[in-house]
Amino acid sequence: MAATATSTKTRADASIRPRDLGLTGAGKRPNGNGSRGPRPPGGGDNLRRDDLMPFQYRIGVWVGLASIIMLFAALTSAYVFRAGGRGWQTTPAPPLLWVSTALILASSVTFELARNGLKRNTAANYRHWLFVTLALGLGFLASQLLAWRQLVAQGVYFASNPHSSFFYVLTSLHALHLAGGVAALTYLLVRTADVWRASGGTAADPTLRAKADAVGVYWHFMDVLWVYLFGLLFFWR
Repeated sequence: MAATATSTKTRADASIRPRDLGLTGAGKRPNGNGSRGPRPPGGGDNLRRDDLMPFQYRIGVWVGLASIIMLFAALTSAYVFRAGGRGWQTTPAPPLLWVSTALILASSVTFELARNGLKRNTAANYRHWLFVTLALGLGFLASQLLAWRQLVAQGVYFASNPHSSFFYVLTSLHALHLAGGVAALTYLLVRTADVWRASGGTAADPTLRAKADAVGVYWHFMDVLWVYLFGLLFFWR
């Protein structure tokens, strides 16, 4: 009787295969949820890396923006300290600066429309609104250049008075940083074309979305920064 029971137990144990316990090959490694079973298709590491992408890109952008904030904070302090002093004469705002403001505000709206198209995986809408955003950004830079030329034609130069000096420095630095944003938008357009060509027309690429989110943070910051500078230069007393 004992021999029969032992034989039955041995056959039952033998019928349990290692794969049923998740102990064969790569299955010995934990899967994405911390269990010891077989790894999910694509690997848990890839899933975790995709989840971290937006965070990593956003952190990188904010580190860069921190230096920009410190730069303009220092210039603002110098501006406030110097304002109203000897030789101070506020330069009238060129009318084209209102056009610049309208263009950059509109560009933030169109960028969000582009991101909405990306979330919906609609390539046509995303590329269309991203291109419009790029055009508005270039229009902003062009209007800034024309505004500077307008001031020069009126005899307002960099060294004309302290206010004009601050105006040229602050607006030039902002335009330089915005040009970086224009380069980022151009990169997104080129990269999007490559991704969709390789994937057959789908925008479901976590890296592309993470980069678009990071560029969005930078672009909206440039928008807010311009509104701040415009108010500081011509409406702050």
